[in-house]
Amino acid sequence: MQVKVEDKSSVKKVLSFEIPKEDVTKELNKAYNDLKKKADVKGFRKGKIPRKVLENRFAKDVHADVAPRLIQDAFIEAIKEHELNIVGGPQMDPPELDPENAYIFDITIEIKPELEDVEFEGIALEKTKYEISEGEIESQIHMIQKTMAKKQTVQEERPVQEDDFVLIDYEGFLNGESFAGTPKIENYVMGIGQEVMPKEFSEKLIGAIPVQDLEIEVPYPEDYHDENLKGRTIVYKTTLKEIQEEILPEINDDLVKDLGTFETLDDVRTSIRDNLGKGYEQRIKHELSEQVFQNLLEKYEFEVPEAMIEGELNGITAEAEQAYSANNTSLEEAGLSKDMLRTQYRDVAEKQARRHLILDKVITQEKVELTDEELEKSFEEMAVGMNAPVDAVKNYFNMDPKQLEYYKHTQLEKKAIDIIIEKGNVTEVEPDAAKDAEEIKEADAVKEKKE
Repeated sequence: MQVKVEDKSSVKKVLSFEIPKEDVTKELNKAYNDLKKKADVKGFRKGKIPRKVLENRFAKDVHADVAPRLIQDAFIEAIKEHELNIVGGPQMDPPELDPENAYIFDITIEIKPELEDVEFEGIALEKTKYEISEGEIESQIHMIQKTMAKKQTVQEERPVQEDDFVLIDYEGFLNGESFAGTPKIENYVMGIGQEVMPKEFSEKLIGAIPVQDLEIEVPYPEDYHDENLKGRTIVYKTTLKEIQEEILPEINDDLVKDLGTFETLDDVRTSIRDNLGKGYEQRIKHELSEQVFQNLLEKYEFEVPEAMIEGELNGITAEAEQAYSANNTSLEEAGLSKDMLRTQYRDVAEKQARRHLILDKVITQEKVELTDEELEKSFEEMAVGMNAPVDAVKNYFNMDPKQLEYYKHTQLEKKAIDIIIEKGNVTEVEPDAAKDAEEIKEADAVKEKKE
């Protein structure tokens, strides 16, 4: 067998194969001999069918069976001989088998790039000195207080105010006709200004006094996520039935007794402090990792196999679909598509692939290994995070060896990152107050929308 390797790029190769006619004949003879033993042709006894009859009747099927076997055997041999580290699946358009000639075909593959040793010692890193403030703890206590608040009907006759809740019935009409996309809803409790309903609701309801009928016109923009409402103007016939106000419980030991394992408010504060500490540890680790890769990605340029980028994009789109599904919606309902996400996140996917390749090199270069004790500890940490027994985590991986190997590799990558950080030139810095304030503001906005 002859094999030629043509470099299309540093990561893309074309393997040109020529399997001699003698080898083709040998495989065909074997196939026809096996077929002769089991073929059933009228007028001939089993095992006594002439080769010519078999060729006339079954040549197409025999060739379809022999050709892939020849290709696979030749391909495996070439990969071993040339020590090719393939990523993704091989690409080819197999030609038909001709018994009178050598079998000639091409296979296009992608391989991992060969990286030079990664020089990472002494990378300049800034470690933020985050400190837990009493304000953060009290903010979370307030959130607990909000979740345990009760709504109470306002007895006095007064107009709706910005922080109120209202009890309403409503139904949407399009061009004067009842619209199926906005059916009648009764006894709906809505928070003013919380954007669960369009902002026009809050604007129209503020100042109204129950019981009152209103017509609220809502023009939906052309880029609205709901296809049924996009670009349409809906008139909501609404009945304001009552105003409700939120009654917050007192912040004391009684507040936390329904939370489960806590007896006192101080127990909750201790738990919050511990969780905030863990959160800051994770944040610091993430920030240091990002600095590491910003440095290394700028320092090392190399070509990335398209198959690896595609793999990352598949993961990104799958996660997006799962996220929308968890919120009882879909990409399409949000005005998105897989193709749009793949275009939007291609640069992100390529960077992720580059990170994996750099870490693979560090793992090999530093001979990073995962001990049984480290694997066991990671299972225990996963079990705690999932609130599940350790045995359940182990059983999951035992049922899927591929997932176990992938998981082990992610743990090796984490160890590689730790090694890079440990050997970096780390300087402690104070938090960026402006940046933190903006992040807290964004987080609070998200929480308010959820509430």
